[in-house]
Amino acid sequence: MQISLKDRVALVTGGSRGIGRAIAVTLAAAGAAVAVNYRDNQAAAEAVVAEISAAEGQAFAIKADISRQEEVEQLFKAVIERYGKIDILVNNAGITRDGLLLRMKEEDFDAVLDTNLRGAFLCTKAALRPMARGRGGRIINIASVVGLAGNPGQANYAAAKAGLIGFTKSVAREMASRAITVNAIAPGYIETEMTGVLSDQVRAAILEAIPLGRIGIAQDVADMACFLASDAAAYITGQTIAVDGGMVMH
Repeated sequence: MQISLKDRVALVTGGSRGIGRAIAVTLAAAGAAVAVNYRDNQAAAEAVVAEISAAEGQAFAIKADISRQEEVEQLFKAVIERYGKIDILVNNAGITRDGLLLRMKEEDFDAVLDTNLRGAFLCTKAALRPMARGRGGRIINIASVVGLAGNPGQANYAAAKAGLIGFTKSVAREMASRAITVNAIAPGYIETEMTGVLSDQVRAAILEAIPLGRIGIAQDVADMACFLASDAAAYITGQTIAVDGGMVMH
């Protein structure tokens, strides 16, 4: 099956590195024009744009803190001014502030919820009107298996990702009549900068819990996002799809 996203416009939040980068490049390779959102690292975002442009794709980088409503409004205004519409939103931006609950600071709990859950809420809300005007759209939320199963030291992250899964289902029900599908991807352990700091002992324990016997790569998630963004996934909505090598089966 060959996926074409020709003439589609996509916005990928947190698109400058890791899973977001892979998704942005993959959507562009399928033909979409991609807005690569970043918060701090302009150089990394511009490198993603350069990679897409070198492959004769369309992309531009745009700075915004998606936990702030005014910046989200400016983000969507810029995308629509440049491309005239938005067809695909990938809510990928996320942070971690790990720590055992007894030692977790309130500001660390709030920071994770603000970016990982509030940010998805603000971006989704901003996307719905232009998508409804275009009579359809795709919203893809990057959750986590931690939101399905929990994880010690990540009560804030698990709460945000579990909330994102519930958010996905509710918005999917609200927007189905407008031909807007809303789905979540729950990655397992993926080779990124965040997992690169794990010790050999921790990595070995992780591998034992993964039936397929390997840690995932960002492209595994990007391929699923590209499918969900396509016409081939038109009859899929409100779902959470784990891309985790079988680690969490539900």
